[in-house]
Amino acid sequence: QVQLVESGGGLVQPGGSLRLSCAASGSIFSIYDMDWYRQPPGKQRELVATISRGDSTYYADSVKGRFTISRDNAKNTVYLQMNSLKPEDTAVYYCNADVQTEIARMRYWGQGTQVTVSS
Repeated sequence: QVQLVESGGGLVQPGGSLRLSCAASGSIFSIYDMDWYRQPPGKQRELVATISRGDSTYYADSVKGRFTISRDNAKNTVYLQMNSLKPEDTAVYYCNADVQTEIARMRYWGQGTQVTVSS
């Protein structure tokens, strides 16, 4: 099976920065798109950023110019550099990956990491 493990969340003051990581492990042949989602308190989960295997990226309007998604294909890891953080960025952040294993191609979720932006 495939596991995604996020790390790097925490408490940060407004204007601060955090870097999230998500490492995939297991019987992986290839990873296609890797995404970051977030779920603010009391709200639905929303897409934050996407990166393709060829490094094409997409960002939600709310994070453009502040967040940067990147990946290391050799390590099966995706990153989210978050700068100029705002209180409205407070959420549980989840990574999601489109993974090809020997059995099938499926999307997997990580367990989530809490990001809190507060003074």
